[in-house]
Formats: sequence, structure tokens, C-alpha cells
Amino acid sequence: MIKIINYKNGDSLKPILARSQFSYDNINKKVKAILEDVKKNGDKALIKYNKEFDNADTKTLEVSKKEIDSAYNRIDNKFKKTLNLAYKNIEKFHKKQIRNGFITNEENGIVMGQIINPIEKVGVYIPGGTAIYPSTVLMNVIPAKVAKVPEIILVSPPNKNGKISDIILAAAKISGVDRVFKIGGAQAIAALSYGTESVPKVYKIVGPGNIYVATAKRLVYGEISIDMFAGPSEILIIADENANPIHIAADMLAQAEHDKLASSVLITTSENIASKVKEELYKQLKNLIRKEIAEESIKNNGKIIIGYTKGKPQYIKNISNDLIIKSRVVVVNRITGSSKDINIKAAIVNEKEFLCENHVNVIYMSKNANCNYSLEDIFKALQDKTNIKVMRLISGNTQISKTELERLLPIIKK
Repeated sequence: MIKIINYKNGDSLKPILARSQFSYDNINKKVKAILEDVKKNGDKALIKYNKEFDNADTKTLEVSKKEIDSAYNRIDNKFKKTLNLAYKNIEKFHKKQIRNGFITNEENGIVMGQIINPIEKVGVYIPGGTAIYPSTVLMNVIPAKVAKVPEIILVSPPNKNGKISDIILAAAKISGVDRVFKIGGAQAIAALSYGTESVPKVYKIVGPGNIYVATAKRLVYGEISIDMFAGPSEILIIADENANPIHIAADMLAQAEHDKLASSVLITTSENIASKVKEELYKQLKNLIRKEIAEESIKNNGKIIIGYTKGKPQYIKNISNDLIIKSRVVVVNRITGSSKDINIKAAIVNEKEFLCENHVNVIYMSKNANCNYSLEDIFKALQDKTNIKVMRLISGNTQISKTELERLLPIIKK
């Protein structure tokens, strides 16, 4: 199922770095056709695509307030409490991000300042075809509510019954969404971008989606604002012999089940860990609801790379750096023990080669990881670098003292 590669320094990395061969030109053509169709034919095109892509008959595209309330009432009370707790936590965080304008009176009667107003209308895309993510509703809608956006429009693909999941609708109600439409894919992005008889045109679109959604967002960018160019997700895990193979396999599958194009990669210093992780992947796959997607992702894009051969180091740093070099992210590759030579690596996406920016998660797993470097080193690497985005960093059992945290704050704020 998954490839185990015994890396030897000097070998070609092409087999290791091989990505899924996908015809982006073909996708571009399809998405452009959909955008033009919706722009020209409006609701008629949206209803047609609901039937064609989601096998759903939808005479009306908007979800009524009554339908939303009914969906909310069908949800388990315990789950409602969970959603409300998540709402409070997310809202609390984003309230700290609020920016305020200012007015100053200068010499000679000069008055200058800055006024910060919310965007008038925002569209939120929520996946719903192969998975249901209420957390995506909360995390995309709540910042808009905190910013006091007057109107928030949510779109999500319908199921074969022409309905949106009760869980998504309940999350939408709790989050304070103003209107909900049963549309997905590139056609939903088109509707939000151009407007139709039913769907209002918005000024910004946020939210994740598949390759067609990502392509559509890229093509409409410039006519309207979007959050980001998001491509298939990836995870790179670096582990030594003390790591837990159950946890590694779970992390790899958690990423793989997102998308058939997702890539889960493990670099390890231990042949024993490599074989145990492979075995564990087989075990855990059996119980996954999204087994088919995860299995294809692991089979085509998953890799286990052994960085040691017969006890001799084979430059794990080289492998990890080469694996992430095409991803737009700053990564700190450093663990203790046998891999002390792994250093900070800043990598910027080659946008000519890749359709979209990749999400990259890098995790360092070592039960005995007593990190011997200051986190200040990490943040220094982030300064004075443009077009670089930090997605995630988990490094061993790193503990930060209050004094060190106080030293880091000015750097983080920059």
C-alpha cells in the first residue's frame, strides 16, 4: 500500500518527490466553462450542476429559516453544547484581533487618520460532498461576525436528497449566518462572484474546498477578494525510534482522509518504526469512515522514508528540506538525539510548477525530545522574509519559560 524508501545519500530524490500526476490544464478548462455558464445563465446553471455533480434535485436554492431551525432542533443537545462552547472560545480569540481606526490633529490644522470598516458582504464556502465540517463553519463565520460584517452568505453542496447536513445548518445558525444556499463546487464560487437571481454577489470569499473550488477561487481573484490559494494538504512527520507508531499512523491518516491528492510522509531513523507504522496504517484504515479517500491518498502520495541505513546517518536534513522545498511555508526541522544537525529551513513555493499553495504540517515526534534550542531562534528566522506563512509547528515537549516568552513577544508581533 504505502512505499517504504531506504534513502541513501546521493540517490536521486525524483522517486521520493514524485507527486500525483494531475491534469491542471483540463481542470482549468472545465472550471472556466462552469464560471462562464453561471455568469450567463444564473440559477438555471446552478440547478443543472446540482443534478450533474451532486445528483440532487433542487427546485429552490436557498435554505429557508424554517429549514435551518428544524435542522437545529434535530441535533443532539450535547452536540449543541459543544458547538456553543467552541463558538465562545473562537469568538474570544478573534475579539483580541479587532483593529481600531484613529484620528490625529497635527500642526497647522492638519487632521489625518484611518477608518476601518467591515466588508459589506462575505461568502463562506463549506465543503459537504465527501465530509462534514461544522468547525469550518465556526472558524470562517465567527471572525466575520466579530468584525461586524453586515451580511454573511454560506454555500454548501446538497446531498442526494437536495438537503444540506443538519450539522452544517446547526453550526450556521449558532454562528449567525444570514443566508444559506444549496450549491457547491466551482459553480458556487461563480455564483458568489457574479451573483444570480437568487444568490447575491459578495465582495470576499473564504473557506476551503477541493481542486475545482480552489481553481475557481484563483480564476475569480481580482474581480473579488479571496482568503488564499489553498491546494492539497500535506504532512511531514520526522520521528526517531522512541516515537509512537500508533500516533504517527493516526496523524498520517487524519491528513490523508481530507483529499485523494493529500500527501502524508514520514521520515524516520528507525526501520522498526517504519514497519510498525505501515502495519498500523493497515489496522486503522479498516475503521475509517472515509477509508476509500484515505487509502487512495496513502497509496498514491504517502511515503515512509528511512533516513538511517545500518546505523549510519544518511542526512535526514537533506530529505526533509527537499521534500518541503516546493511548499510555501517556514519549517523548523530540528529534533534532538541522532538528528542534531537538522537546521532551520525556509522554503517558498514555486508557483510556476504548482497550481496552488500547499498546506504543510511538520511534526517532530520523540518521546525523549528535550529540545536544546531556543524558540527565539525560530522566530528570528521568520523576520524580514516576505510571502512566507507559518502553518503549524509542534516540536517535542518544548517548554517555554515566562522570561523567554516575554522576549519572544516583540518578535512575534512583527
